[in-house]
Amino acid sequence: MSLQVLFEDDYVICVSKPNNMLVHHAHHSRNVAEETALLQFIETEKGYKTYPIHRLDRKTSGIILLAKDKSYVSKFQELFTNNTIEKVYFGIVRGFSPDEKKIDSPVKGRDANVHKEALTYLKTLANVTLQIPVKPYDSSRYSLVQMLPKTGRMHQLRVHCNKISHPLIGDPKYGDKNHNLMFEKEFGCTNLFLHAGLLKFQHPFTKEDLILKAAFPKDWLVAFEKFNWKNPIL
Repeated sequence: MSLQVLFEDDYVICVSKPNNMLVHHAHHSRNVAEETALLQFIETEKGYKTYPIHRLDRKTSGIILLAKDKSYVSKFQELFTNNTIEKVYFGIVRGFSPDEKKIDSPVKGRDANVHKEALTYLKTLANVTLQIPVKPYDSSRYSLVQMLPKTGRMHQLRVHCNKISHPLIGDPKYGDKNHNLMFEKEFGCTNLFLHAGLLKFQHPFTKEDLILKAAFPKDWLVAFEKFNWKNPIL
């Protein structure tokens, strides 16, 4: 695996994380010996430690910002807490999703007993109807969506898609098993269709205006071709 570096300077490195890769191991993780986390991989490849500025689920692919020194983290995190950074995610969901939807619904935090306010703006970019039966219907329908999360709760986008009855394809926890199996059987796609595709912000140290984009993984390119959908990042 090669590291996709999208941007790098003295303060930060921005890379594209593959599906099914941890950003870093938790202290109690039992998998340390079995798999390489993103931070380990970067240290091996680049020869220096990095420090996560924000989260990205193991199953989600795409853009993640990492600071080159612990002292830089808080300055970059202010972009997220002050909502002065634009994060754009893309997903493929079951059914025909609304043209536009504001999803304002609490999501459980890391403490599963506490719900926290969560807000996502969803926009549908394309639809497709396939003559492939998925129980209980004779055909199947899907939508390409763009999502702008305004909060950063754990699994927020996955939960929010499920809450509006348009779960993300390939989601083993919140998704639809029948549709996930169809994508695996018909198209060979097994990963979660959730991709952090774009970040827009002003660099807090250099004041440079940045628009960073992460190319879609292979499964997405298969779907774009099969469904005749335009790649929204190109």
